[in-house]
Amino acid sequence: QVQLVESGGGLVQPGGSLRLSCAASGSIFSINTMGWYRQAPGKQRELVAAITSGGSTTYADSVKGRFTISRDNAKNTVSLQMNSLKPEDTAVYHCNLATRRVGVRTDYWGQGTQVTVSS
Repeated sequence: QVQLVESGGGLVQPGGSLRLSCAASGSIFSINTMGWYRQAPGKQRELVAAITSGGSTTYADSVKGRFTISRDNAKNTVSLQMNSLKPEDTAVYHCNLATRRVGVRTDYWGQGTQVTVSS
């Protein structure tokens, strides 16, 4: 019922910036959390940042002060502004939308976009 499409990945030098965007479509419950997860080769998937429909944000310690997540509830989009990028930020980034009603959590995932930070 819900589809997520990411864009904005690419190759950037250390210290550079990228902006990831995710557009959701379908039957979307207005109360939800949208966020970004990433997985690098040989590492476990981790939550990078998330934002609720009410605007509350959560960040991984490793990206605090460098990344900013935002959303447009009317357009059902979420963006991740990534500044001061480091080689360790290299990963496949996946957009996530999560709902939780009557004690049941449902997750939807985008196809992923590659971010490579290298000189």
